[in-house]
Amino acid sequence: MDIEKKKQGETLILKLKGRLDTDTAPMLQEVVDTETEGVKELQIDMELLEFVSSAGLRVLLAASKKMHGQRGTMPVYHVNDEVKEVFLITGFHRILDIQ
Repeated sequence: MDIEKKKQGETLILKLKGRLDTDTAPMLQEVVDTETEGVKELQIDMELLEFVSSAGLRVLLAASKKMHGQRGTMPVYHVNDEVKEVFLITGFHRILDIQ
């Protein structure tokens, strides 16, 4: 998975490309852990994300909780049908702010 990062003031935009699974989830966790201090909005662009596993869902949940704890937001953009189906089956569509 590739993660493109762009910071604009208190907003961090992450564009995910590839598969968010057991092998790549630690990469996203590392970015969330190290790059979100002082961030009020963490935007996650999933236009090029092909797949998300339970390991990826755990990282997304942790990121959402971290942003909530910082009184910030975490909108998720451009979710394709395959990933959206995973969100619906797991109930993540009620947890995440899917745009």
